Formats: sequence, C-alpha cells, structure tokens
Amino acid sequence: MNSQLKKSIKFSVTIAVITFVLAAIFSIVSTSILSDVVWIIGSIVVLIIVLIGVLFDMLGIASTAAAEPPFHAMAAEKVQGAREAVIIIRNADKFASFCNDVIGDISGIVSGTASAIVVLQISNLLGHSEGTSFQITLSVVVTSIIAALTVGGKALGKYAAINSSTKVIFFVGKVVAFIEKNFKVRLLPKSK
Repeated sequence: MNSQLKKSIKFSVTIAVITFVLAAIFSIVSTSILSDVVWIIGSIVVLIIVLIGVLFDMLGIASTAAAEPPFHAMAAEKVQGAREAVIIIRNADKFASFCNDVIGDISGIVSGTASAIVVLQISNLLGHSEGTSFQITLSVVVTSIIAALTVGGKALGKYAAINSSTKVIFFVGKVVAFIEKNFKVRLLPKSK
C-alpha cells in the first residue's frame, strides 16, 4: 500500500472519529438546552445551528478557492494570521473536509433533530398531541423552512467564499493565530 493511500485512510478514520465525538456533543448539548427552554428560544438555537453550518461551509469553500501568493509577503512581514492562512490553503482538502463535512453535516443533522423538538414543544403548547395532523403539518413547515434557510444560506456563503476567498481565509488565519497564541492550542499542522 503506498504512503498516500495510508495517509488518506488514516485521515478518513481520524475524521470519522472526530465526527462521531462532535456529533454526540452537539446532540447532547442541543437536546439538553432545548428540553428546558420555551419554543421561541429553541427556534433561536435552531437558527444558530443552521448559521454555524452555513458559516463553516463557506470557510471550507473559501479554503479551496483561495490562492497562496497574497499571503507570502504578509507572512514574510510577520503579519498575524498570514502564516496560518498559508497553512490552511496548503491543507485545503483537509480543512474543507472538516468544515464542510464534519461541522456542516453535523449542523444539518442536529438542526433537524432540534427542529423536531421545537415542533413537539409548539404542538404540546397548543394542545395537539404527537401524530395529529396539526403536528405533522407544523413539522413539514418547520423542516421546509430550515432546509430553505440552510440551502439558501450555503448558496450565499459559497458566493462570498469564492469571490472573497482571500479576505475570508485571512480572517480565519487571524482567528486561528489568536487562539493558538492566547490559548496555547494547536489547531493547524506545523508548516513545513
């Protein structure tokens, strides 16, 4: 087996484990938050989850669309975030996989589960039990709204990511540099 295939398998297994852990954490946190709040707060939580998915989808696309040259001069001048931007671009396949597939897909799944909880809360509040035509209709409406917001938001995010990839990745580079410097947490692989 060649080394590229081994690296790909190792990355795939690692990302699958990370996805499992993050999905469990997102599900537990969102379910526990939603079970103790009124439906309006639950709706806001669902919208936040959708926005997280849209944002990370945009970041993944921007990493594949951005070019390295604008960051080389900045990195040479030690501009905070430029070196991290170069690392992100050089690892765009892994960065995009994490942003789009891990965070983006988890957000989609968790927003669906969270919206189901909100639908049940609204149905119970209005005196409709589970399985009634009201509850089913409300579920279809809420699910359709969430799907429309997700797909529309991702389409808008893709436009921004492709047309402003340098700005987006530079901003991400600054955020990563800040986190790595102040919290002593390595988010990106070391540059070669």
